[in-house]
Amino acid sequence: MKNHYLFLLILLSFQVFAQVDSLKTEKLSRLKVAGTVIKNGILSVPSDFTEMGHTVTADWKRTVLYAGGIVGLIATDKITTGFLHDQIEPTIDYTLPKIDVIKTKIDWIDGNNAYILYPILGLYAGSFALNNQKGQRVAVNAIKAISYSYVISHLLLKTISGRNRPQRPLNGDESAIAPWTKDNWDFGNYHPLYFQSKTDGTSFPSFHATFYFSVAKVFQMEYNNYWIPYTIATGVFLADIKSHNHWVSDLLVGGLVGTIIGKSVVNSSRKQAAKINRPAVIENPKKFKMNKQLVPQITSSMVGFHFVGSF
Repeated sequence: MKNHYLFLLILLSFQVFAQVDSLKTEKLSRLKVAGTVIKNGILSVPSDFTEMGHTVTADWKRTVLYAGGIVGLIATDKITTGFLHDQIEPTIDYTLPKIDVIKTKIDWIDGNNAYILYPILGLYAGSFALNNQKGQRVAVNAIKAISYSYVISHLLLKTISGRNRPQRPLNGDESAIAPWTKDNWDFGNYHPLYFQSKTDGTSFPSFHATFYFSVAKVFQMEYNNYWIPYTIATGVFLADIKSHNHWVSDLLVGGLVGTIIGKSVVNSSRKQAAKINRPAVIENPKKFKMNKQLVPQITSSMVGFHFVGSF
């Protein structure tokens, strides 16, 4: 029981978000609120990807600067990753108790990922019980961010880049044993779609960095709080850092992609909510208005129309 205190603390932290900003939707049933949240989550999917594209293309100078920075990170990977392996990882020596009671063999559900996913599910369940619309929306957005992270980072970018993972120890004299490599430019090892974790050609970018930072960004924007979501994400990530087997650039690019995903999901959700809640146009009662009608008139002496104006 003692081993689960940390998980309960994280769950409580996520649920506190719902309580701090608990704007209940009045006069709507629990099912009505839940249905509205899910409906808006589905309807906003196309604009989620539009927002991602807009984030990348809105400022081409910034995009080019980031692209240049990524190339620079890759160029220095042998130095930075060797330093990570030799100097930083040995100082990080803690683990988290296993709480993944549901064994699925799905990367973003099992293992330490449960410390991110289970509190999100707890937030949704608690918000549903309290009829809290915002908490439900945040949980739905977080799940969407995780799903997009899997598709974009794990399925798409890893398959396109085909980068091999760094050999351990990177700075040793031993030759690299395939599919591990000591060449930081070892891209292009193309492979079919891997739906589960594989070693060969799946280093760039880090899916877990994308996953954790996308969720952290959602919570940061929704509740205007950096410390709690990023502390939890970083703590969970570092607890398993030795098994991630990534170049430093993989981690940083994964975090960048996750940030773009999380930001885009929240912005898209807000626009969808504004569209649904946009008030109807109310006419100014002081504005002069006249209704015009042409009324047919048939008598024994004439056939014509009467013009009638009312205001």
